[in-house]
Amino acid sequence: MKKAKALILTTAGINCDFETQAALNICGARSERVHLHELISKKNKLQNYDILVFPGGFSYGDDIASGKILAYQIKDKLKDEILKFAQSKKLIIGICNGFQALVKMGLLPDEKTFKQSVTLYYNDSGKFECRWVYLKTNPQNNCIWTKNLPEIICLPIAHGEGKFITKDEKILKNLKKNNQVVFKYCDAKGDFGKYPICPNGSQENIAAISNSGGNIFGLMPHPERFIFALQSVTKKGFDDQFGWGKIIFENAVNYIG
Repeated sequence: MKKAKALILTTAGINCDFETQAALNICGARSERVHLHELISKKNKLQNYDILVFPGGFSYGDDIASGKILAYQIKDKLKDEILKFAQSKKLIIGICNGFQALVKMGLLPDEKTFKQSVTLYYNDSGKFECRWVYLKTNPQNNCIWTKNLPEIICLPIAHGEGKFITKDEKILKNLKKNNQVVFKYCDAKGDFGKYPICPNGSQENIAAISNSGGNIFGLMPHPERFIFALQSVTKKGFDDQFGWGKIIFENAVNYIG
């Protein structure tokens, strides 16, 4: 069996790289933390990997907007490599700040156009939201990362700019038509609602999307922070030992294997 090789991108301000590396390794991957400049300078090649991870954090301090500087850097310096990786059906995940970078470079929701059509904006609450949320899984989605998840799971969030907004109604309609909406914020029973159920004011409570092929996945919640059940004293995972994040990373590793 092939062992999945994962690249966890690091640069100034990213601070969830070690946890994400641990999560992938626990799930059977061989993961490496690689600085962005190693890819730009060709010291390391993206095509040597099976999985590309944009982890959470505050890339470049989010001085302009969350994930925007990182997105522009990648689009300017690594566009061809990123598109080749994505279009070869290799796996990409963007978590929180990484999700913000994916939408601002245009890799989500449609890598074929590689143009920004959605964004993640300031929370309606006007504050940084750091807590647990419930998520409702779209059973019709074809996202490789979320296979075998139940209808309702819980994961932690930690963001100030998580409000998902589409450029226009046509974009939103296409996301729904193509089943690219993966998670929506909900309550413990699976019902949708406004704040605090939806922590940021996202359109239609959207918390995560994928590309139409299902290999590129972006989400605001942090799956790497719920690998073990003991990481939460109040929320339950899929058994007494592990949290829902483990299934998400295992799906990717098993897909490669």
